[in-house]
Amino acid sequence: MLSANIQAAHSTRAYHDYLTRSWGHLLPRGKQRTLDELGELLRGYDIVGLQESDPGSLRSGFRNQTRDLAERAHFPYWSHQPNRRVAGIAGSANGLLARQAPRQVLDYPLPGRIAGRGVMLVEFGEGEAAWTLAVTHLSLGVASRRMQLDFLGELLSGPKRLVLMGDFNCAADAPELAGLYRRTALSPPPAALATFPSWNPKRSLDHVLTAGFVVEDYRAVPAAGSDHLAVAMSLRPV
Repeated sequence: MLSANIQAAHSTRAYHDYLTRSWGHLLPRGKQRTLDELGELLRGYDIVGLQESDPGSLRSGFRNQTRDLAERAHFPYWSHQPNRRVAGIAGSANGLLARQAPRQVLDYPLPGRIAGRGVMLVEFGEGEAAWTLAVTHLSLGVASRRMQLDFLGELLSGPKRLVLMGDFNCAADAPELAGLYRRTALSPPPAALATFPSWNPKRSLDHVLTAGFVVEDYRAVPAAGSDHLAVAMSLRPV
């Protein structure tokens, strides 16, 4: 399983790239090569949750990057949740790639001071084998994150076998996550992985929280040119 903020397939390898390569956020140039590299990475996983996947705008050449990655990595099932569009120039979505057919996929907008965040809720399996996956990308601001995590706490309070993955924009032990852990069966990850910036990781922003699973081989891996490292792991039921 893998969780990856792919930065819309834009390549950033140093802080100065945010300024000198800012044009790359708005144009499709170079993104197909990055998607090829990501496709090679994703082939080794059974389930992938994506953040900042462009659903089809100028910067992606009007192509859905989640679908493109599903085709490149040979995933039979994919879905996406567009959350933000900027005048047809750019867009952002949560995405799912799966080798197992989901039983149900639900989309929820997240509260916040600025609209444009969401969570994708995916249900797999039946009966005792059933489990739930949630893919999200939380806000930069603490106040908005707290509202979003309170919402997730209510939404995810039922499932006992559960995975919540994504870019949290905060550490897994940040104060605003206390309510989520209290309301759900979720536990913090087994390690605080430094995932940002990818070229010199110092901050732990990307996490996979679980309930009802044993987490094995929890590690950070490069996600092509993204400014975030991806989080990879193996899971087995308790």
